[in-house]
Amino acid sequence: MRVVSGNRKGKALKAVPGSSTRPTTDKVKEAMFNIIGPYFDGGIVLDLFAGSGGLGIEALSRGIEKAIFVDKDGKAIQTIRDNVNTCDFEDRVEIYRNEAERALKAVIKRELSFDIIFMDPPYKKQQLLKLLEIINEANVLVEGGTIVCEHGSDIQLPDTVGKLEKRKFEKYGMISITIYHLPI
Repeated sequence: MRVVSGNRKGKALKAVPGSSTRPTTDKVKEAMFNIIGPYFDGGIVLDLFAGSGGLGIEALSRGIEKAIFVDKDGKAIQTIRDNVNTCDFEDRVEIYRNEAERALKAVIKRELSFDIIFMDPPYKKQQLLKLLEIINEANVLVEGGTIVCEHGSDIQLPDTVGKLEKRKFEKYGMISITIYHLPI
């Protein structure tokens, strides 16, 4: 696992120890960023279910200004810290050990909004639709912003969730990506 592109291209990233976390493959990560970027001029990203932090770190490497990482697993939090340090992004991140829905409530309370939100929950504990509804209702995504949902290929998400519109759906074997955006 590595940073695919940007100013930290080629940096090796650690995976979370054990089998509880499944990192996004470099192939899927590259395809995902080709759809949503591939590069950015500032902005803020929220990486829910961050795991190793690979998606948020990739966004930082490609020009995102700030990233907030959230995961409820202690090993994941330590892995994110290690990977952020390896890439020298300490001054551009916030890292929280929290459950996704509670983290969204904290973000709402802080009145933060994001240019990109990554959601890659454990496939067996699918809660994407509920989280999309919270994001939509609380205006957590900026106009023109993007949400990237990674999920099992057996999951079909709706074309719209409130004001959020499905922009793209891609299948990569057992993995699928559904991308939503908030029109301007």
